[in-house]
Amino acid sequence: MNQKSLSPSGARLLDIEPPTSSEQDSSASGEHLNLQLTPEDRWTLFEDAPDAMLACDSKGRIVDLNVQCLQMFGYDREELIGAQIETLIPNRFRTAHVDRRKGYVSEPGGQPMIAARDIWGMHKNGSELAVEVGLRAVQSGAHKLIIGIVRDRTERTLAAQQLLKQAEFERTMSALSATFINLSPERVDGEIANGLKILAEILGGDRSSIGFVQANSEEILITHAWTRGGFPEYSKGFLHILMPWLSRRIKMGETVIANAPEDLPAEARLEREFMESQGIKSSLVVPLRVGGRVVGVLSCSSMRDPQRWDAVKISRLQAIAEVFANALMRKQVDEKLQTAYAEIQRLKEQVEQENSYLRQEIKLEYSHKIVVGNSAAMRAVLKKAEQVAGTDSTVLVLGETGTGKELVARTIHEMSGRNRRVMVKTNCAALPGTLIESELFGREKGAYTGALAREIGRFELADQSTIFLDEIGELPPEVQAKLLRVLQEGEFERLGSAKTIKVNVRVIAATSRDLPAMVREGKFRPDLFYRLNVFPIVVPPLRDRLEDIPALVWHILGEFGTRFGRNFDGVQASTMRKFQKYAWPGNVRELRNVIERSLILTTGPIFKAEIPEAEEKPAPKMRRLGEVESEHFHRVLQATDWRIRGKGGAAEILGLKPTTLEARMKKLKIIRPS
Repeated sequence: MNQKSLSPSGARLLDIEPPTSSEQDSSASGEHLNLQLTPEDRWTLFEDAPDAMLACDSKGRIVDLNVQCLQMFGYDREELIGAQIETLIPNRFRTAHVDRRKGYVSEPGGQPMIAARDIWGMHKNGSELAVEVGLRAVQSGAHKLIIGIVRDRTERTLAAQQLLKQAEFERTMSALSATFINLSPERVDGEIANGLKILAEILGGDRSSIGFVQANSEEILITHAWTRGGFPEYSKGFLHILMPWLSRRIKMGETVIANAPEDLPAEARLEREFMESQGIKSSLVVPLRVGGRVVGVLSCSSMRDPQRWDAVKISRLQAIAEVFANALMRKQVDEKLQTAYAEIQRLKEQVEQENSYLRQEIKLEYSHKIVVGNSAAMRAVLKKAEQVAGTDSTVLVLGETGTGKELVARTIHEMSGRNRRVMVKTNCAALPGTLIESELFGREKGAYTGALAREIGRFELADQSTIFLDEIGELPPEVQAKLLRVLQEGEFERLGSAKTIKVNVRVIAATSRDLPAMVREGKFRPDLFYRLNVFPIVVPPLRDRLEDIPALVWHILGEFGTRFGRNFDGVQASTMRKFQKYAWPGNVRELRNVIERSLILTTGPIFKAEIPEAEEKPAPKMRRLGEVESEHFHRVLQATDWRIRGKGGAAEILGLKPTTLEARMKKLKIIRPS
């Protein structure tokens, strides 16, 4: 059997007899609609069928096929007529097909059309086709033929694959959403990095990145990126620096699609150069939005094959962007809550401390805690304070009233290892002798008339800290012995109690009195004086450090300006000259009082003050040069603890060589006291 024998010009295609004259008459009379077609008509229907059709004999040889079949498989008619039907089937299916075909044609007579099956066909070029085939066996005279109807199911397969991809995307989105719900802030970064990998794989990309708007600059910082192995890693940084045009588009809320670098406009030169340098063939960038506000950017790029970013892929990227944006916002809100909670805890602890007995009882005389001054005399004082701060040695601070002895004591405490606790202060001149012992060492209930409750003393409060005993020269003789015991043994008893209490307290004492003279007069215990005078520091009077007055004036103005709600542009030059000429018998305390009084009486941005005539510096008493020099040397030597050589020594302060100073001391008969 060949093509010629089955063509319209030769034998009839299926050996079907033409209709008889009686059949024609019946049809013409309209008695029935059993229309009989000529072989030529039947061939026309076969050739013009919308589906691909072919016919083969019982041995599987192709005897005829239509144009649609030839177009589907890519052959010419001459190549397939007489060829085995398995030519159109991939190798892996051929054996099973032969067995199935043999079984189908072995039955005598014709068989009804079997249900269409999804199989694979093979194009002439070797590629496989997804097809749907329906078969029917027919008898054509002495021959049995198999008629096949073949339909391309590529579109149906693509649609099914699309449905599978959509289902996979939905599952992935569900998994991502579940991952980020209730995720702790410290895990968000790690999960975002993992999510970028999933994003690229879903969209068929090779690189994905995410960036967030920075609160301090409103610029987008690329913080996370994922790149498939074998491609260059993404350079993280600010988007407006790497790609300014893209940064502007994103902050405007636009989605940027680049199926190829040349799709970008001319003004996106840096963006196009970046894509070309990185080998990016296509890219899709969408803004991250929360509540309509752009909070970041999400991108996916392809580096293997160009991508066509259709509406489906864009919507998927936008859906993932929403998940990431919400996770970021939850993280930022949680971090703000944690910061606020930490601040609340800090304020709570601060309030508790400030409301404690210690904060209520111990109030600073001055609000500032630094020693102002850069004169040589003050540098020497601060140097000694720094040297002794790291020890637990007792310190005796000497100086006239108002020179800032307490500030020196506080400086020593703040530089010591005991600064974690507050320094406890007691003014020994502020309480009568009958109460000072109770104040220092505490009392039991009923220890004396009016002692209605037990109270702890300042030494107990200062345990593991520092106690500052101001005006130690005013301490009554009966209390001096008990203080000596605390200094030597670190123990005492409360009034009205026999129980010994041990404490670890660092003592800093201060006085404006001449303790050696008081010892000679029998008003101060010599053993207590020697125990206190382990490390003396002499604070110079203000008249000996007049160069510090400008700094002190501005410091005090700043303090009172804050309290009074006033600002100052400057200090009147004549006022500053008067301040530097005045003797200041009350030292820094008097300076503060004059400034405060002047602030009450005057207004304006320029500070000015008047020193009353009674307070002006009197004409100096005429003395011999040797007397003045001797007095000045004594003050400097006392301030440096009689140390002549070395940094901060008396010779350096006086601007003399050590040998020169020693020669003048010998000439002036200045001898260090024992």
